[in-house]
Amino acid sequence: MASEGKDNSTEVVISCKTYFSCVLLRIFPYLISVIITCGNLLIIISVIYFRQLHTPTNYLILSLAVSDLLVGVLIIPLSREFTSEYCLTHGGLSCTVRRCAEVTLTTASILNLMCISLDRHYAVCQPLTYKTTMTVRVVVVMILLSWCFSLLLSIGFVVAELNYAKCGEKCYNDVFIVNVSGPIFSFYLPMIIMICIYGKIFLVAQKQARSIQNTTYRSRTTGATISKMERKATKTLVIVMSTFLICCCPFFIFLIIFHINVVSVSFTVMDVLSWMVMSNSMLNPFIYAFFYSWYRSAFKILTSGKIFQGYFSNTRLS
Repeated sequence: MASEGKDNSTEVVISCKTYFSCVLLRIFPYLISVIITCGNLLIIISVIYFRQLHTPTNYLILSLAVSDLLVGVLIIPLSREFTSEYCLTHGGLSCTVRRCAEVTLTTASILNLMCISLDRHYAVCQPLTYKTTMTVRVVVVMILLSWCFSLLLSIGFVVAELNYAKCGEKCYNDVFIVNVSGPIFSFYLPMIIMICIYGKIFLVAQKQARSIQNTTYRSRTTGATISKMERKATKTLVIVMSTFLICCCPFFIFLIIFHINVVSVSFTVMDVLSWMVMSNSMLNPFIYAFFYSWYRSAFKILTSGKIFQGYFSNTRLS
């Protein structure tokens, strides 16, 4: 009897653990979706509401927040219901919508990051001509081109898959070219551009810091300030690029491997890696907004409910 009771209790524990794991796996994606939605929604409202944030740089961050918000609202629920393996075996309109939305929003997010790096390049490397170069009109054109290219790329993927379904092996080469060239233009090329830009920004920032240090009086306070500026610039650039590369590189590397059939890659692995790419949308608000004090001030006003107690649009954000 005692042993039977022990066995029953063991079964209960095992079943509870299994049930907890299932619940966790079901809740976790939606928890990420909520975090992505709330974080990016705060950025969108802040840029739209506060006049101080009506600048070209913040419009680029707004575009990035919109693409990341849609990842949380659309892509994560669709990916949770329609996995890669399900779409390969069943297909259907839902999988086509998921594929199109995933390619469009992921590419738009990456291209928006590249546009932000271009904006920072002109701000740091060419400060005297920055305001005349990076105007609102130029930024709007950059945003429109990013979204249009992302949409065209996703349409190309869908058309290639539909043609392959009709003509089979006859269209294999066309589908192969689309599947390989797509990641090159949507990830690898922007990644190389961003690495080069941020590398140049870092070198120029260090050069400017040394120049300031040489032209001002050499005091310990000044030296400490310059050193702090250099450390902060280094830390910011390292976090920006390392987070982007850690989240996106594994998926796009395995995507190329998957299409050229070098080694077999399971659908579970591809789904996990695609989740890593989506997690970048969760981290972007922290990287590109929480580093700036005026966003922190805006978030405090929004989350504390002060926005409902008066008109804060012209508030000077510290």
